[in-house]
Amino acid sequence: MRKGLLSVVCGNTPEMRGVGVEQLLRLSPRAVPLAVSIQGQETGYPVVQRFLSGADASVREAAWSAKGDPVVILRQDLMSLRRSAGPVHVVLALPGDIDVLPFLVELWRARVASGSLGDYYEPALVVVGVEPSSFMVDVGCVHQAVRLWSGGERGEALSPAEAAVRQVEAADVLLVPDPAGGNGEQASVAAALASQLNPRARLVTPPDMDGAWPELPASLVRAAPGGAEGEWRARLEPVTVPAVRYGAGPGVETVLWRARRPLHPGRLAAALPTAMRGVVRGRGHLWLCSRPDSVVSWRSAGAYLELREADRWLRQADARAWQAASPQRRALASWFWDDYYGERRNEITLTGISLDEPEIRSVLDTALLTDAELSLGQEGWTTVPDPLLGGAGTR
Repeated sequence: MRKGLLSVVCGNTPEMRGVGVEQLLRLSPRAVPLAVSIQGQETGYPVVQRFLSGADASVREAAWSAKGDPVVILRQDLMSLRRSAGPVHVVLALPGDIDVLPFLVELWRARVASGSLGDYYEPALVVVGVEPSSFMVDVGCVHQAVRLWSGGERGEALSPAEAAVRQVEAADVLLVPDPAGGNGEQASVAAALASQLNPRARLVTPPDMDGAWPELPASLVRAAPGGAEGEWRARLEPVTVPAVRYGAGPGVETVLWRARRPLHPGRLAAALPTAMRGVVRGRGHLWLCSRPDSVVSWRSAGAYLELREADRWLRQADARAWQAASPQRRALASWFWDDYYGERRNEITLTGISLDEPEIRSVLDTALLTDAELSLGQEGWTTVPDPLLGGAGTR
């Protein structure tokens, strides 16, 4: 069976979501836009509204709504559309209250009764529109809580800053306009910051002050390179660390810090005010001496930092854990493998404006165990009080 093509578009404002759809329709005029909104509830299933349009004569314009699991409803819509209209190109416009990567992983996950959406569609690149002024406000906001749909239910409470950067990090293509008659400097900083947060994405901005978009590459309306679903899953693993782009823009930079010995949680807590100064986004994983078998994820947006036990370090004898890990993680574990410590290591990226890289590196280095502390071994490490995750760790 010939497959359809599924593009995904989202944006931090409805206008920017519309820009993404318009740009794809310029390249694929017969594509079928499927716009979605989710009228959520804190408990129970939401109302999922959909609007279908397009120039293809085999597709009838329609609007309808249903209450239920958003992923199940959209899967049914897309499969039904493929069966009735053939191998069409669908542009799925998702609302801003979607956690894009987990949602796509769940949308593509194979079901026993109906199989995988991948049997019906090839995934195209994910396009994200970023309105500069709203984005810069959101990445500084940590005093409110939002809940995004990551599948059939809302996820945990997030700050607006976390929600904003997650959307940018999900993109394969970032569209960042100059504000109409507005602050060009702010737009430049927002574009540089978005590009630095997601170095793997293609950044597209208008080339001149009239705001006209350049002709986008035809690759946007072709199937993404093989393994898109596996790539989405890998980017959600706590041991995956984003790439670093150098020279992204005015004052915007990323510090990549790595170390192959465990951290003292007390000294790390004392180092955080300095290490976090000016940081907009931090991602990575830690090896805390108080929890030597646990991967501790580091995720920060704005001034808010979350540390949590997110996984277990791979052990050579644990064949099941190795099979469950993504190919990317297995490759990294093999690359960094130590005969005694295995894959354990610290690796974080800190992105911000006018960061003091030497000071960040120095203060984090001082939180590492000394040679004398290292010689105590894991039995000695686990007795160290842990003010970050509570009490003394356990193995």
